[in-house]
Amino acid sequence: MPSVPTPSGPVDPGVPMPPVAHARFNVGDVVRHRMFDFRGVIFDIDPVFANSEEWYESIPKDARPAKDQPFYHILAENMETSYVAYVSQQNLVSDDSDEPVDHPAITGLFEDYAGGRYRLRREHRH
Repeated sequence: MPSVPTPSGPVDPGVPMPPVAHARFNVGDVVRHRMFDFRGVIFDIDPVFANSEEWYESIPKDARPAKDQPFYHILAENMETSYVAYVSQQNLVSDDSDEPVDHPAITGLFEDYAGGRYRLRREHRH
């Protein structure tokens, strides 16, 4: 059986693909971190870890999340500042405060806030 070409090279059809976890959250959802005091809105999702090894290795070994789960790009805020965070699915929970997120980049990506989530601007939808 011939191999199937992909953008990254041929895939051996005899080798099973690793399971991919399904994303529990969607772009526009407001979430908060399970352990740290910040919340934010999801603006992108990686189906598995897609950051640098240096970033991953900087996380204390006993707190490192598995790489084979969705990771979320979040416009985040805490009591002091706003920033972009990269967080594993296991460390996120839904934010049920029904409060909008105060991040300067929100208006560039999202239209409005209702029902605990933001609606992505038309020009950013696929």
